[in-house]
Amino acid sequence: MKILVVGSGGREHAMVWKLAQSPRKPALYCTPGNAGIASLATCVPIMADNMIGLKDFALQEKIDLTVVGPEVPLALGIVDEFRKAKLRIFGPTKNAARLEASKSFSKDVMAQAKIRTAQAKSFEKVADALAHVERHELPVVIKADGLAQGKGVIIATTRDQARKAIVDAMEKAVFGQAGKQVLIEQFLDGEELTIMAFTDGQTVVPMPPAQDHKRVSDGDTGLNTGGMGAYCPAPLGTPELHARVTREVLQPMVDAMARLGSPFQGVLYAGLMVVKGMPYVLEFNARMGDPETQVVLPLLKTDLLDVLDAVVEHRLDQLVVEWHCDTAVCVVVASGGYPGSYRQGLTIHGLPSTISASATSVVFHAGTTQRGNEIVTAGGRVLGIVGRGPTLSDAQREAYQLVRTISFEGCHFRTDIAHRALKTYD
Repeated sequence: MKILVVGSGGREHAMVWKLAQSPRKPALYCTPGNAGIASLATCVPIMADNMIGLKDFALQEKIDLTVVGPEVPLALGIVDEFRKAKLRIFGPTKNAARLEASKSFSKDVMAQAKIRTAQAKSFEKVADALAHVERHELPVVIKADGLAQGKGVIIATTRDQARKAIVDAMEKAVFGQAGKQVLIEQFLDGEELTIMAFTDGQTVVPMPPAQDHKRVSDGDTGLNTGGMGAYCPAPLGTPELHARVTREVLQPMVDAMARLGSPFQGVLYAGLMVVKGMPYVLEFNARMGDPETQVVLPLLKTDLLDVLDAVVEHRLDQLVVEWHCDTAVCVVVASGGYPGSYRQGLTIHGLPSTISASATSVVFHAGTTQRGNEIVTAGGRVLGIVGRGPTLSDAQREAYQLVRTISFEGCHFRTDIAHRALKTYD
């Protein structure tokens, strides 16, 4: 069996790593991949947004299943294109992926499905947005409507910050086309939680709860990033809360999309804010999160390939998906300057030569490339280093032991991943 994974980050490395463990021993390809993925799959230099190139490659190589990692190709309609060509593919259609590609659309569907979320209003004109924010209570959240790589959210604590966020997004286009329209949203004071789910358009199979760390610096301070680390399962996601999110968030959204004629098939990601025990949806994503994937997939006991097949073939209700009882912690090692400007091409020292399925710590490459005999940096988030153990403390210790053996010029990482849970529950 031939499988193609689309993407080049840590999420895709984790997917390839997990698929490589399948008893069915599939032949793996990745487009475009990275230096770490290259040890497990054949990397092909086709960018993730090259619809025609990807489709032609899948047809030429007779790929049996394509798995889409990032959001951009989903928003562009890669699933629709592949299905027209009679190619099997895991992920939502362009219409279904609007849940992530347009926050305004997502809010509308949540309202129809009676899913609890922060109050928000959408604006296409700068003047209207500026007028609205003058009378909005503080703090206030300003969100770019479209895809902004996890960086299009500003929490403004002053009017000046709110005005600047609106002008930056809508006039200065700091988020590109994503900021042409903005949402001005109620600030929710609570703790963030991620619950992702496999779904075939009807059946919903939730994954263990995870918590991402978006801020660049210790203590949840500094600028927002694509994610500086994560851990799973997050104790905040109690069995009761987990069941409630499945019942009141995930299943209603899947049902609502089916009623709209755009059934959602793939991974539905619910980014939540838990306020006094009550889950509110901050956002939906149309794919697995990064770095949440890196801590969720190591805990998956069932063959990932079996799960993907069941989703694509609309028979998820016939599969029992099982999970290990361990805990996983991921620490992201980033380039100096990230999430701002940073240098590339820096030699990475101390990388382990192999990563086995049974190892208690694993390095997932995110922004790396091969240069001669060296592996060098090629992105802002360079590595995701995952520790696994029976307790959260064990997993955190395993991750940081490996983190401290790896280096490159200017690298930085948070030293407190999982601090909230360890402080509250450990």
